[in-house]
Amino acid sequence: MTLFAVIVLALLWAGYRFYGGFLEKRYAVSPDEPVPSHTMADGVDYVPANKYVLLGHHFSSIAGAGPIVGPLIAAAAFGWLPAIVWVVVGTIFIGGLHDFSALIISIRHQGRSIAEVADKYVNKRTYKLFLFFIWLALMYVVAVFIDLTADAFVKEAAVAQTSIFYILTAVVFGWTLYRLKCGLKVSTAGSLLALAAGMYLSFRYQFLWADKGLWTSVLLAYCFTASILPVWLLLQPRDYLSSYFLYASMAIGLVGVFFGGHAIAYPAFKTFSAPSIGSLAPFLFITVACGAVSGFHSLVASGTTSKQLSSAGDAKFIGYGGMALEAVLAMIALGTIMMLAPGDAQSLASPTQIYAAGFGRFSTLFGLNEDAGRIFGLLVISAFMLTTLDTATRIARYIFQEMTGAGNSVLSRFLSTAVSLALPVVLLNIAVTDSSGARIPCWKIIWPLFGITNQLLAALVLVTIYIWAKKTGIKALGAIIVPAVFMTAMTLWALVAMLSKSGFNLITAIGTALLALSLIVIFESARAVLKKAG
Repeated sequence: MTLFAVIVLALLWAGYRFYGGFLEKRYAVSPDEPVPSHTMADGVDYVPANKYVLLGHHFSSIAGAGPIVGPLIAAAAFGWLPAIVWVVVGTIFIGGLHDFSALIISIRHQGRSIAEVADKYVNKRTYKLFLFFIWLALMYVVAVFIDLTADAFVKEAAVAQTSIFYILTAVVFGWTLYRLKCGLKVSTAGSLLALAAGMYLSFRYQFLWADKGLWTSVLLAYCFTASILPVWLLLQPRDYLSSYFLYASMAIGLVGVFFGGHAIAYPAFKTFSAPSIGSLAPFLFITVACGAVSGFHSLVASGTTSKQLSSAGDAKFIGYGGMALEAVLAMIALGTIMMLAPGDAQSLASPTQIYAAGFGRFSTLFGLNEDAGRIFGLLVISAFMLTTLDTATRIARYIFQEMTGAGNSVLSRFLSTAVSLALPVVLLNIAVTDSSGARIPCWKIIWPLFGITNQLLAALVLVTIYIWAKKTGIKALGAIIVPAVFMTAMTLWALVAMLSKSGFNLITAIGTALLALSLIVIFESARAVLKKAG
């Protein structure tokens, strides 16, 4: 497994160093160009951040559980080799391009969403439809990750307790850093010590037990609060502190992969068609989203990160670098299934259970108890999902305000957030049962369409990036149009296949609407390009 890790890391580093550098030159990025965090600073959303703090926010926000869940589902279905090949190739030539470009475009358009480009370079109708598509896609993100997080809180009280303590610590961190001016090092050290104490007490004394319905309500309330508070008070510091969980887990995972002595036992390739997913093409490229390319990343890059980027010179470090780090996380996740024999019962467990169990085995190299390592692995996944939740809700609020022209008053923030959380509330309360009458969790119902929607968003963003590059005279069109065409073809193919075999319900109705919206956006975009060319 060591050789496997060396090859993957070397390829990702080369992609960041050379292909990221190539894009940086083509986009003529200069550290001296003005950025919205300074020109539009408001102390609420537009707040310049230290690049390491911002990398923590960005990486934590884009990672979520996606680079763990998606690759493990794909590996269980098709084998680990197709999954890791797509992770590496997708990250270098599509995901890194997608994230870095979205960030650059946003800072050159006052920190507004990627859909702003459609308004400027295509037409107002496409802009509005694109915003609506993005807003609906975010509803899936919020619903899926609230359901998964609530489930984790029910199963492990220690995870729930640590997560709540972690949120409170983040608020204190934000206050000490931005209002008391204690400095990044002092504030970070104090917060990490407090988190360590909170984690220890939560593991030793578990008392916060609640059912899934209550945790769902608590998480909805958290999303609402995180959306309306100033970014410096909760979102930015919480995501920054979350990055330490992320970095710690990656360090443990890398040590486990390099020095654990684990042989690769799981098949490299299993089949071209898995009953649980479908055929390798197109569903590999839909199942493995985060970790290769993800439309959600463009929403983070152009929704919150661009409003906090202190220098354009940091864009490659945060945009392309964040994508490369996510691919490393996907590699570690794949390592947790690669060491399992095909007949091992653990290989049939849920992706989060596979990852947590493998993480527990990796943790023993640090002298930790395997069960404690497993719980810590679940805590890490929970931290990822919380960062996705608060960021997705805030971006949904931005999108709704932009879509309706509601402004950014306190009342607007309250109402826009409430409306944005309405559909997740409905989705989280849909009762769907299997053939035996057992209720199916919300995330299992939504995940396939969530994956397709996420990748379709990536395809639409790549089309938008191409239009921006063409109309601003940037000479990297071939590098953009090939990924755009590929992702558009794969995602439309997968969406049509899924809708054709599914019965009619709210989920498929929204999927049909998303298909129609995406086709209109693609048609309008293509017409704009051809009109210009003519």
